[in-house]
Amino acid sequence: MRVRKQFFLFASAIFALVLAGGAQIASAAARKSHSIVLGVVHHEPYSQQGDPAGFQTGETSLPVRALIVNGHLKDWTTGNAHDITERSFVVRRAVRLNNSLPGDRRQQWVWQRGPWLLVDRVTGRVTAVKLLDYDPQVSRVAWFRDYAAYCGVTPSGKSLHAMVEQLGVRKSVLTKKLEAFGRTDFPEPACAPVVWQRDPVRVTFHAAGKDAVTYSIAPGSAVLVEDSRGGNGQTPDATPAAVPAAPAKGK
Repeated sequence: MRVRKQFFLFASAIFALVLAGGAQIASAAARKSHSIVLGVVHHEPYSQQGDPAGFQTGETSLPVRALIVNGHLKDWTTGNAHDITERSFVVRRAVRLNNSLPGDRRQQWVWQRGPWLLVDRVTGRVTAVKLLDYDPQVSRVAWFRDYAAYCGVTPSGKSLHAMVEQLGVRKSVLTKKLEAFGRTDFPEPACAPVVWQRDPVRVTFHAAGKDAVTYSIAPGSAVLVEDSRGGNGQTPDATPAAVPAAPAKGK
């Protein structure tokens, strides 16, 4: 009887070890890197009426592509992505907005430019990037490292500022007034594209009707916090691939 009991305890211990090993394997599998894919580009009809704030002169279509996380559609994006680190990148969101009026028999949809998104290839996390004094009608973001440079508009709408924001930092790296601003009497675009220089780090702003102005940036360490939970530190394949087509227009 005693031998049989010892055998039973031994077998129970072996079984527990097997279960623990299986749990560890399952946990390791759950922590593997996520699959992040930017799909093929679709050109969607685009107009000032559909997107008064984000429309740029002469545009008739908006390049849109899907953001796919683990085989599932996460969001729609527009424009080029910018790598921040080996595992993180930013890309601008494309918003598909319901433009139907009450009583319309069929829904009508329009595309609009949305905020910038920060995507972590390891955790699969997608978060909106908050940029101070960002104005979709005026601001054209130029990325360098983890810095975003653009012409911003103050909340009062009366001043145009040179802005440099660093991801993960609450205080602006640069905020300098360029000139007074008024939407009704200001030329379009309000600013020429911002130009970065790497060595030394400088950024040049050129507001309409004014001379270009250059600021030196004292580069600091990247402070973007990349959460290691949910991944093993490996970077998955982020090569664009064919994905489901964009939603049919008018549906």
